[in-house]
Amino acid sequence: MAFGGSDQVSDTGVIPTSIKIVVAGGFGVGKTTMVNSVSEIPPLRTEEVLTEASVGIDDMVGIEGKETTTVALDFGRITINPRVVLYLFGTPGQNRFWFMWDELAMGALGAIVLVDTRRLDSSFPSIDFFEHRNIPFIVAVNGFEGTWPHTEAEVRQALDLDDGVPIVRCDVRERESSKDVLVELVQYTMNQLSASARL
Repeated sequence: MAFGGSDQVSDTGVIPTSIKIVVAGGFGVGKTTMVNSVSEIPPLRTEEVLTEASVGIDDMVGIEGKETTTVALDFGRITINPRVVLYLFGTPGQNRFWFMWDELAMGALGAIVLVDTRRLDSSFPSIDFFEHRNIPFIVAVNGFEGTWPHTEAEVRQALDLDDGVPIVRCDVRERESSKDVLVELVQYTMNQLSASARL
C-alpha cells in the first residue's frame, strides 16, 4: 500500500473517503511521536509541560525523563491515494483525560494500541476500552531503544489477547515503521468488515 501526498487529492478533483484511526495507549508509550513521524502535514499537538502538580497523579515510573504530555489530542493526516485519506487521532494517556476518549473514538474504523513492554499494566485500560466498544484494534509494541525483549506469544499471553488480534513490532520514531503499523491496521479492519458482511 503506497502513501501519497496530499496534492493528489486536489489535483484529481476526487472527494476522498476519510478513515478515522485512533492511536491509543498508556502514558508515555509514544502516541505523539507516532502521529508526528507519519503525518504528511505538521501535526496538531496539544502538549503541555509537566509540572509539579502532576506529582502523585501521573505514573512516571520508567519515563522519568518525560517533560511534556498530551492534554487533549494529537491529529495528523496521511493520503493513501486520491480516494482514501487517513485521519489520525492520538489520545491523551493519563487517566484524568480519559473522559475525552469516547469522543475521539466515535466513528473510528479501528485503533492502534501502543504498548511499552516495560510498563504493560498501562496497556490494559486501552485494550478494554476498544474491546467493550467492538472497535477493531491491533497491538503495536514500541521498541524503546530499538529492542523488543519479549516474543509475540509472551506479549499476547501477558495482555490476555485473543488469537485474532494482530501484534506488530515498531519503532514509532521511524516513519516507515509507523506506516507499516497503519497498513497492518487497515488490512485487519478491512478483513473484519468483510467477515461481518458475510455473516
